[in-house]
Amino acid sequence: MDRRWSTVLLDTLVMTAGLGTLTMMSVAKPDVMAHFGISDAQYEWQHIAYVFGLFVAFLLGHTRLYEGSFKRSVAIALSWAAIPQALIPFAPNWNTVVFLRFVQGFVITLVPLFSTQIAGFFVAERPLAKGIILSGIFWGGVFGSISAKYAVRNFGWRGGFLVTVLVMYAVLALWWLFVEDFEIIHKTEGNAKVNVWKMPFTWVLGLTFFPALWVIFTIIGFSSSIGYELGWTMGQVATLSTGLSVSKALWSIGMGYVGYLLSRKNPSSRGLFKAIVQVMIFSYAVAFVGLVIYGKAMLDGSYGLALASVALVGALQGTGPAFWTSAPATYPKSIFPKASFALGLISNSANVIAPGLTNVLAGHSVGLALGELALMPLVGILTLIAVSRMRLPVEELGDEA
Repeated sequence: MDRRWSTVLLDTLVMTAGLGTLTMMSVAKPDVMAHFGISDAQYEWQHIAYVFGLFVAFLLGHTRLYEGSFKRSVAIALSWAAIPQALIPFAPNWNTVVFLRFVQGFVITLVPLFSTQIAGFFVAERPLAKGIILSGIFWGGVFGSISAKYAVRNFGWRGGFLVTVLVMYAVLALWWLFVEDFEIIHKTEGNAKVNVWKMPFTWVLGLTFFPALWVIFTIIGFSSSIGYELGWTMGQVATLSTGLSVSKALWSIGMGYVGYLLSRKNPSSRGLFKAIVQVMIFSYAVAFVGLVIYGKAMLDGSYGLALASVALVGALQGTGPAFWTSAPATYPKSIFPKASFALGLISNSANVIAPGLTNVLAGHSVGLALGELALMPLVGILTLIAVSRMRLPVEELGDEA
């Protein structure tokens, strides 16, 4: 196998381990609640903290923490998940656990790090490579939820947490042995005066992925809450969640491949960007249909229809591979690593707002909240149309800046 593609598979394995093992918190929920003596409402604080950590994580991309060795940077990113995972079982109180969960959200910096890596490997193949890597997030969700049950059963909830730490570092060690290192440079004399935050293009492009993340980070918890209210069993709710994770993983790979087919026709910056926009618009259009069906299913209490709808709702993740390959396609080589983190910060701001606002709307009307989620893909399409008419930074500044 081409070494580049074997590296992509190893990156996917790291994503699977780093994000998948974090499901231990949900699987061990009864044990954790009993140990710390907390309520369901208090338990949700850890999830809110984790999601907020996903947003704050991208601020780290503009620090020296992620300059220099790429392999060291990946080790740091994975350790944001692993070290708190080892500390949670021994936390003195619940507030400490909430803080540790906030820190675990920083693991998402793996995404822009791997984006920087594959930008040096591929051109037209970038969307496919990124789609495979991003699918690891959702394979991790499936693998993590299944393996965590066995870990808790055999080692207890504390032991289960520690086992997942060993899994993360074992995967990192394997990855480290076979992946080549390179230097990540955020500042050079050529780009020192270029500020990606002052470019309107950065803000509009970042907002193209905002609607997808709005739904992705809201729908699982929202579906579970509604499902239990409708009288669905724990097994049914878990199956719905697993089905959505599998759907998102498959759409991530599938639309990554479509992006590759479109990109190879015209590998210029404008040609690559056109392919990115086309893939994202198509993914949003399919997801819109899926969310309309999903909304009807939840309002009617139809479990079968809800389960069928996730096959289309998962298309939201089809936007991910295209979005995460946009920085190297549209920014000069000297600044696209910093642009990747900026785009991540803008798009992941949805994590801070979406779950809370959706719950507030649901408090007034479940139909209103479902309507809000269904409208998000249309917002994404309109934003993509707007950004497609803008000049690319690489066209204004040149390829090297």
